[in-house]
Amino acid sequence: MVKMKESNYNVFTYVKAHEDENITAKDIAAALGINAKSVNGIVTAAFQRHREEIDGEKVIVPLMERVEGELEVEDEDGKIKHETVKFIKLTPEGRAYECECE
Repeated sequence: MVKMKESNYNVFTYVKAHEDENITAKDIAAALGINAKSVNGIVTAAFQRHREEIDGEKVIVPLMERVEGELEVEDEDGKIKHETVKFIKLTPEGRAYECECE
């Protein structure tokens, strides 16, 4: 089983546990008590650019992806507006990936 840094592991397990929900980096950050910029960095560096050795060659095998979506948000006047966001989802490889914390 692959070992990963605690921060990466926490993001991965949170996304895996909430995969059926439309979650954003802000949602993950709020749940884990870290900032959204850190979550975005972890998702990009550790999971979208995840590398595995296949046939003796290191290749990128993304474990997560950002999927464009839309949220309804109420502004200060009480009007509903639509905001374009990126939801964080696991790829099929991400769903099958097994890891543990260092």
